[in-house]
Amino acid sequence: MTSQSDPTPAFDDAGDMDAMSTAGSDVEYMFAVTGSGFEMNLDGRVTIKGVSAATLFFSDRPYRLTGHVATDDFVSQWDVGDDNFAEDPPNALISIFEEDTVNDVVVVLTEPKLSDGDLSFAVTVTDGDLAPSDGPVSLFIDMIGRPMTATSVAGVRRRGRRRGRRRARRRMG
Repeated sequence: MTSQSDPTPAFDDAGDMDAMSTAGSDVEYMFAVTGSGFEMNLDGRVTIKGVSAATLFFSDRPYRLTGHVATDDFVSQWDVGDDNFAEDPPNALISIFEEDTVNDVVVVLTEPKLSDGDLSFAVTVTDGDLAPSDGPVSLFIDMIGRPMTATSVAGVRRRGRRRGRRRARRRMG
């Protein structure tokens, strides 16, 4: 295990949410979930079909910690602790892979439910358009406590849109 004072890139504690908390309170984690398909439900939920049994977590510099946890443990810890996703819902990027394209949609996630190998969330779309897909899907969940920062998934996406608008204005004027 890497300590707060030792930034050596280092651990992979399979299935241990407690290992993340022992790394220190200033370590912020992002999460990645993958699945085999994607559905939109009439009740305002999205479902990742055939979700992986493991959720990857990783941190940024200086710690560069990585590992994975059982997806059911990840979901069960959604509302645990002082700084949790239930109180401060995370931004996330849903990448929906089609035959010739990738559809990236930025959302805010709430109310996770894992059932029969499918993971669903209530979502608020902040950028992009959702569409069902039989192709693979990846979900990248921002770190706790850092919504829309320049280094967050949603923040990077927002920065890219702004740069694109600026470039378009320069070409026109």
